Amino acid sequence: MKRIVLLISVAAMALFASSTVSAQGKFGPDSAECIKYLSYYTEYYKQKNYDSALPNWRKAYSLCPPTARYSMLSDGTTLIRNLITKNAKNAVYRAKLVDSLMTIYDQRVQYWPKYKVSSLNNKALDMYNYMKNDPEKLFAGLNDVVAQTKENTRANIFLFQLNTAIDLFHEGTVDAERVIGIYEDAIKYLGMMNPKNDTEKRSIDKTIEDVESLFITSHVASCDNLVALFGPRYEADSQNLDLAKTVVRMMSITEGCTDNDLFLNAVTTVYNLEPSHTSAYYLYKLYAGRGDVDNAVKYMEEAVAAEESDAVTDGGYYYELAAFCFKSGKSAQAYSAAQKALELDPSIAGKAYMLMGTIWGSIVCPGNDIEQRAKYWVAVDFMNKAKAADEALAEDANGLIRQYSAYYPQTAEAFMYDFTNGQSYTVSCGGMRATTTVRTQN
Repeated sequence: MKRIVLLISVAAMALFASSTVSAQGKFGPDSAECIKYLSYYTEYYKQKNYDSALPNWRKAYSLCPPTARYSMLSDGTTLIRNLITKNAKNAVYRAKLVDSLMTIYDQRVQYWPKYKVSSLNNKALDMYNYMKNDPEKLFAGLNDVVAQTKENTRANIFLFQLNTAIDLFHEGTVDAERVIGIYEDAIKYLGMMNPKNDTEKRSIDKTIEDVESLFITSHVASCDNLVALFGPRYEADSQNLDLAKTVVRMMSITEGCTDNDLFLNAVTTVYNLEPSHTSAYYLYKLYAGRGDVDNAVKYMEEAVAAEESDAVTDGGYYYELAAFCFKSGKSAQAYSAAQKALELDPSIAGKAYMLMGTIWGSIVCPGNDIEQRAKYWVAVDFMNKAKAADEALAEDANGLIRQYSAYYPQTAEAFMYDFTNGQSYTVSCGGMRATTTVRTQN
């Protein structure tokens, strides 16, 4: 019986010793003091009494190992941020506090890998908030965070990183190639994100737009330095799809940089290796810019024919093609494209009708006086449709109606050809055909 009691006592003592060692391992050699100050600061912290929490937190931080509690480190960043705000005018002390804040973040990353990504993202935000007076240090810090978090980086951090890079570029500290690389990585990682819902997706899409807008307005990427940067790379590896896509994207957002051989060749590579409505559209733009109507029409029609483009996109494509053909003197092609644009996207009816009316009003028709002037009846018909479809076009449409109406035949002239007001009339001219109504000036 005594032996059993003794064994139980020894086992209990061993269990107590084990738990003591375990406690000392988690809370450090002075575990009781560590736990005490953790408790003290936590009570004040819960009440948001940060001034009273701070000295107790500092004591806990000095006594406890970083692995004691994650909350000790996460709460510490809040307390230090509060202290930085209170000492904003004391530059020396503020700088030391910011260094301390960064150290706590580093400990969060090192000792609590489960929360690594969120810790790094929060670190980046605080760097941007508190280190703007040292842009080179800020730039290095943001680069380090993005290198570790990649597509898990908070979207707005990419904006902060790019903005800092652009500032340093204008100061002469960072070259254009570095800024371009940061822009490219930002677009890549943002594109790799998996939004949890529509709201998050809209936020990411907005950030992509903001990143592109910031890059474009920075004027970092002039066309000359893009050609100098990417020209040799493309020549060395002209069938590299990713490189070709990069060239196309960068040059297409840079003003006046799409009318050159590098862009044409890169778009052609993308189109040949990965045909899409986008690459076909780029080829249309290139050939349209060079006045090559046949190739421009060819690639625009291929863009419309691509399965991944929708009706609204195709309607926009056809309207753009119609305008291009009209400017190129191809009236029949322009009219046909405008009709297709209207069929695909009724929301552009106003401007489609106005373009169609302008096409009719500008063509030259052969024949007698009535046959030559009948086109103006059709032109006015379309202008009336245009302003009915879009009130914003009324002023311009009315101006053209007055202009075209001035060329209506006189009543006597129409009578000579056996036509009267209100009579139906079919006009065939320049490869186009329309039915209208006879109208005279008197």
